[in-house]
Amino acid sequence: MKKSAASISFLLLFSAAACTATPVAAQRSDEIIAKARACLGDDAALSAVHSLHFLGVLETQKETPAGLVPQKASIEIVFQKPCQQCIVVTGAESIETTGLDEYAAWQREQSQADPARWNISVLGPEMIEWLRATTWENLFFFKGIEQQGGTAEVVGRATIDGHAAVKVAFAHGAGIVFYRYFDPATGKLLLSETKDRTIKEEGEIVVNGLRFPQKEVQTIKALDANGKPVERKIIVTFDKITLNEAFPESHFEMPMLPSTQPSSVVNVPGSQPAAAPAAEPAAVK
Repeated sequence: MKKSAASISFLLLFSAAACTATPVAAQRSDEIIAKARACLGDDAALSAVHSLHFLGVLETQKETPAGLVPQKASIEIVFQKPCQQCIVVTGAESIETTGLDEYAAWQREQSQADPARWNISVLGPEMIEWLRATTWENLFFFKGIEQQGGTAEVVGRATIDGHAAVKVAFAHGAGIVFYRYFDPATGKLLLSETKDRTIKEEGEIVVNGLRFPQKEVQTIKALDANGKPVERKIIVTFDKITLNEAFPESHFEMPMLPSTQPSSVVNVPGSQPAAAPAAEPAAVK
């Protein structure tokens, strides 16, 4: 994604609502996962989720000679089982789309000023693995990673904003790990962490009895134009969340490139998600 202006890397992790606290001793991962799912809603209802459709606003920062300038864009995110996703970020200058269709992934950037001008990047194996992992993380609500060849293990304890937390590592293939910090008594998700960012969730939207965050705040570790370490924020505020719509295969397939348009296809080798999405994006969760 860092090979293109369309750099989508959102994680879209789900928050848990407040639950009745009960004393707990040392816990296994399956015990804390059961609590975390109970905070989100009914276990059977979570397992029955086939697709998620988010609409909202993305707030980012663009680096300019005068400093960081705030930017806003609309964002639409779709996840669908077994392993499909599509994220569309519509900004003032461009429309940036990232798609995953099982084991194929692509990014497209289209000019707002001249819609006939657009580029497509075919993403490499490492980015495909990353997108597959984020799709699982959004659709399966912490449960069953072993069936995908991964593991979920308690790796330690921590204190998050004054609250005791159990740290659980959700390890996918290719060295991709999502760390979740849960309240050990309630299962509430307090913080999520990946290699280059932390994610906190605020507020709540209840859809069909299931709880989702109303806002996601990502703090990203990056380098500025001079190579100095900086922290940047990405904020996604959701206006609407819809469950279990049926999206056609064409929603996730790479668009065909018309030979009559001044567009191009670029093969992008595997890479980690960009530290900060381009416009930003057209990138996550």
